[in-house]
Amino acid sequence: MQPLDKYDKELLRLLQQNNKFTTEELSSKVNLSQSAVQRRITRLRNEKVIEADVSIISPIAVGIGITCVVDVVLHEGSSKAIDKFKAAMKNCIEVAHCYYVTGTYDFVLIINTTDMKHFEEFSKKHLMDNPNLKHFYTHVVMDKVKVSYGVSI
Repeated sequence: MQPLDKYDKELLRLLQQNNKFTTEELSSKVNLSQSAVQRRITRLRNEKVIEADVSIISPIAVGIGITCVVDVVLHEGSSKAIDKFKAAMKNCIEVAHCYYVTGTYDFVLIINTTDMKHFEEFSKKHLMDNPNLKHFYTHVVMDKVKVSYGVSI
């Protein structure tokens, strides 16, 4: 991977704000030619600096009414048990984020469900009925104070 220079970083900052900027708009904002901007963006995508171009959907618009942060502690911490839990979470549509973490918990999950009944069904099926799950602690999100999908550049 090529080191990021000031132009790459500025392009990345702008694209994190709005990935629908045209090459012409980006060109004028970073003071490079349109072809140079296009080459840089292509390289950043090819090198996986830009991992994906996505649309961020309003949870309310698609019926998501509850977001929960769930801390998970497993009984067994073997690599096989960890990998099995990771694979199970990857297959759950309700799991927006699954982090394998250090400290008191083994995993932190961000779960999106339509309502509390849906969360209860999810937790029974994927958490309570998991024989390797020792404890889980649920935090219901009351307000999203700050949600950012970008990274500091």
